[in-house]
Amino acid sequence: MSVIIKNSWRVIVGFCLLLSFQLQAAPSSEYWSLWDQSDEKSTATINHSLWQELLDDYLEDVADGHYRVFDYRAVTGADRKLLDDYLTQLQSLDPRKYRKAEQFAYWVNLYNARTVAHILDHYPVGSITKTGSGWFSFGPWNDSLLKIAGQKLTLNDVEHRILRPLWQDKRIHYVVNCASLGCPDLPLQALTAANAEAQLEAAASRFINQPKGVSFADGRLMLSRIFEWYADDFGSSRQDLQQHLAQYLQPEHKARMLKYGGPLEYQYDWKLNEPDKSLWKEPEGQGNEDQE
Repeated sequence: MSVIIKNSWRVIVGFCLLLSFQLQAAPSSEYWSLWDQSDEKSTATINHSLWQELLDDYLEDVADGHYRVFDYRAVTGADRKLLDDYLTQLQSLDPRKYRKAEQFAYWVNLYNARTVAHILDHYPVGSITKTGSGWFSFGPWNDSLLKIAGQKLTLNDVEHRILRPLWQDKRIHYVVNCASLGCPDLPLQALTAANAEAQLEAAASRFINQPKGVSFADGRLMLSRIFEWYADDFGSSRQDLQQHLAQYLQPEHKARMLKYGGPLEYQYDWKLNEPDKSLWKEPEGQGNEDQE
């Protein structure tokens, strides 16, 4: 009987570990043809001023700029309504009626604003990974949080079935924010068709030059786990990845990274991106806590 119990326990543990891995594994890019439509003759624009107001009021740099955080605790009732109004406004539109450049800004801002709203729905909370529905959920990314043109969407739909396959730009990873310290920071400016390229470049440069993006610890090259989860987006080889990083790294770090031939190590910090000093890590350790 004890052998049976022991073996059953091993099966249960193994199943839980496998399930945990599957829940945390990054989704692949999956083309969704429904959203691959646009009106390139349209001159209409989408107003993101409400989102900009919130970014101006609640987004701030901390720890000498090594993190940019959102002050969820300080959000007023009036500003929460403003956020809800903005999300209602975006969901009332059919993005396919706009040109693709306008759509890109729409999807990125929608993803980021809905993530902030989700955190506010559950605040106070230490990590977005604790907020999904269902017993075995790892975060809210597979929950239906949006409805656009009569279609229910998840955050994963927006990022992995729309943004990544339709635009195929590795820099997308630097402008969508998962409300975590290890994630690329929320952009200071709401994306628009006019500023998207500049925002993508600025976000890539910022993240890659932050300790949570690329750093050295005891002679080991430490990279954000984003570069492991989405390895295919950054090229077909380690050399492709290093060349991508080299485009943005400051000269002193670029030379060291290009010469490095040792194993790559990865890090990620799932703690909430809020201005709590007890959560910040200075770059001395160069390795944010990996909470997977």
